[in-house]
Amino acid sequence: MMSTENSTYKNVYTGSDVNVQYLQELFHKAGIDSIVKNNFESGLRAGFGGGLPGQVQLQVQTSHYDEAVKIIKATFPQE
Repeated sequence: MMSTENSTYKNVYTGSDVNVQYLQELFHKAGIDSIVKNNFESGLRAGFGGGLPGQVQLQVQTSHYDEAVKIIKATFPQE
């Protein structure tokens, strides 16, 4: 996983943890780095609520955004 300090990441998908993990594997195979944000889980750890249970955000570097969207549309055409 790359540092977000020098790179700009953009949300590309929000969904279940299972779908996000599957997409991360597909992105990895395509050479796309991604990060996961789970605001609900982070909020619980910090002692306050935040985000929705079961909804996880998947982010990719802006330079890989279009390629990531194509993979998502091919994987989950109904979304």
